[in-house]
Amino acid sequence: MANANSVHRALKFARIRSHFFSLMNKLTIAVGSKRGPKMAAVTQALAEIAPLFGDAVQFEVVGVEVASGVGHTPASRAELMRGARQRAEAVQRVAQQNNERWDYFAGLEGGLDVVAEHSQHPVSPGPGDFPPRVFLESWAYISDGRVGHYGRSGSVEIPEALAHEVLEKGVELSVAIDTLAGARGIRDAQGAWGVLTRNLISRQEAFRIAVIAAFAPFYSGEMYGRLRQSMKA
Repeated sequence: MANANSVHRALKFARIRSHFFSLMNKLTIAVGSKRGPKMAAVTQALAEIAPLFGDAVQFEVVGVEVASGVGHTPASRAELMRGARQRAEAVQRVAQQNNERWDYFAGLEGGLDVVAEHSQHPVSPGPGDFPPRVFLESWAYISDGRVGHYGRSGSVEIPEALAHEVLEKGVELSVAIDTLAGARGIRDAQGAWGVLTRNLISRQEAFRIAVIAAFAPFYSGEMYGRLRQSMKA
């Protein structure tokens, strides 16, 4: 009977210790959205970078609906970056108000960037000889509550007709792409990225790249530190 009790206590202690260490190794990332592609992008990115944070680190992803503080379709790189950052900051305020012990705060923002292309030919008439190009981009901002960093996907040029609907008529990108593609709910599926690239790059994939890039100063802190020191030398 004594041996049975000893085994029972040992198993109970092992379970408590396992639970304790799992809590120590769990990092919670709060995302400023509950949309499927964004949540899936963060989850997938974390699964890839988890080994860089140390052995047995587990991530938990929590979605929180917050406002971006920018237009429904950001129309510049500055607005995209501001929207991503403000989402992360809004989530941090929610954590403070509700006494949540979240470790990282993530803001993801998709939209457009308008780039003016000028000719470098010596006999060209000057600026404005080429129409501006409009690109779809996905941005992420990751903060640990003290410092934050940005990451961006690649860019894909959008058709003039789509750019006109969004930038000139003020139609939300998700509505415009549904209309032009003859489908519904594209934003929560492959996104405009998927429509334009024939699903070679989805909205989720674009955000996944942005999240991995934004996390780089955290999981590559040693390298960033060495580079800062070398620049000062």
